[in-house]
Parts: sequence; C-alpha cells; structure tokens
Amino acid sequence: MKLSPVDIVGFLLPKDGGSERIAQDLAYGPDARHRLDIYAPRKMLAPAPPVVVFFYGGSWSTGGKEAYAFVGRALAALGYVVVVPDYRLVPDVEYPAFLDDCARAVAWVGQNINRYGGDWTRMALAGHSAGAYNAVMTTLEPGLVEAHGQKAAICGVIGLSGPYDFFPFDGPISMRVFGAVPDPQSTQPVNHVAAGAPPMFLGQGERDTLVYPRNSLRLAEELQRSGHARRPVSTRAWPMPDRCSASVCRCAGARPYWLTWRVSCARSLALAAELALTVARRDQGG
Repeated sequence: MKLSPVDIVGFLLPKDGGSERIAQDLAYGPDARHRLDIYAPRKMLAPAPPVVVFFYGGSWSTGGKEAYAFVGRALAALGYVVVVPDYRLVPDVEYPAFLDDCARAVAWVGQNINRYGGDWTRMALAGHSAGAYNAVMTTLEPGLVEAHGQKAAICGVIGLSGPYDFFPFDGPISMRVFGAVPDPQSTQPVNHVAAGAPPMFLGQGERDTLVYPRNSLRLAEELQRSGHARRPVSTRAWPMPDRCSASVCRCAGARPYWLTWRVSCARSLALAAELALTVARRDQGG
C-alpha cells in the first residue's frame, strides 16, 4: 500500500493527544460531499472554547477530510473545537460551487456548533493552499455565508501558502479551475478586500514554486491599503528546501526534520488563531 505524505504524517502523530473526534460525517448540505467532522478537547472547560474551521487544499480537485484528522486532533488538543469539512471538487463542479460549499459549512457551524461545545461567536477560518483561498474568499465575501441564513461572524483567518493573486492565470491548475469564468478578476481574493476584514495570519514558504510567496505579500499589502492597519495582518515566511511550502500538509519528504516542522505547523495554526481571536475580542471591547 502506498501512503501519501499526508497519510504518513497522520499515521505518525499520536492518536490521543488530549483530543477526540466527537462527531463524524455530519451533513451540512444535500450533496454526498457535504459532510464534516468535529474534534474537541477531551476535557471541555468553561467558557465554551473558540472554533476553527479548517479547509484542506488539493488544487480544488483532490482531498478528503479523513486525511486531515491530524489537524483536527492537534488543534483540539490545544483547546479548540475544530471542524473539518469536505466540499465538492473540480471537475464534478465548477467555480464558485466549492466556495458556496465552504460558506454553507461555515453557516452550519454558526447555527449548530453550540450543540458540540463550541462558541460560534469566536470562530476562525483556516486552510492551506486551495483551502486557504477558500477560507479567505469566504471571509472577504460575507454574502456567501449570509446566503445560507447565517450572519458571517468570522473573527480571524489563517492562510498557509494560499493563492490570492494569480491572474493572469499562471498554470494549468488555475486555468482548469478558473479559466472559464467570464470575469476572471472576480476570482482573485486581492480584489475583494474591504476595510472591515478580520485579523489575518498569512504563512508562506519562501521557496514555494507552486504557490508563489508574492500571493501572501500582495494580499497583506491590499489589506493594509484598505485601512486594515488597525487590525493586524501577520505574515511569516519559512525558509524550506526545494518546493516545500509553509502549508500544514504538503511535501513530507525524506529529511526527518521536515516532519518535525510539519507537526509544529499545527501549533503555529493555533497560535495564529489565538492572535486573530484575541484581536477580535479587543476590537469588540471584550
């Protein structure tokens, strides 16, 4: 049996790190891909913990929530209620269907996560690669969530190696996913930035040749230009070898220290989520 890099990391991480999967395959919509899993600390403390919704990457065409259980376990062990949804993939659907799925999942979380111990008013979205795109776009376009009957109350965003400014389309993946959109500029997160965007943490590998570092830098520039200066945009670049990016789930190669770095990314996600949620509480006077 051949294991993917993500499978290897999930296999090597401890199965019980103070967290557990408390719900599996919950339906948040009518399609077979509209399913999500929920992870939580084994010992839930009052008040209700904040929520992180994690969207995995895979060029919008591959991936499944089971492979990212290690993200849910790791973040839940650090005190978060974590939701990992599936969403429909290309070529079964076209843009913006996968974005609508992500928004539908966020709306479901807002309406239901209190039943699973989470505080929906302290919700951060996170993702890596294509999942970071989904998290950022879902946040910058609140109407996507509101179309599903829920106020978009997203307090922070964590994007790792996300494509945010890639037009003209610079490769076969972006052409396949976005090439037929009548207004291609509308697909770019940098064109949806508004002053009311929540705090963001943007992580990026300095030598990433799949999603170039300029994507995170350009989004940070646009956020600051929009008047976002009062709300921090934290950017961090990791000097990794070859093509390895700062995503949670990519490029687990032969070098042992890569695995150590990848596992520590879950903690970086948690720190970024705490930064975003702390700033949000401060802005709200809490």
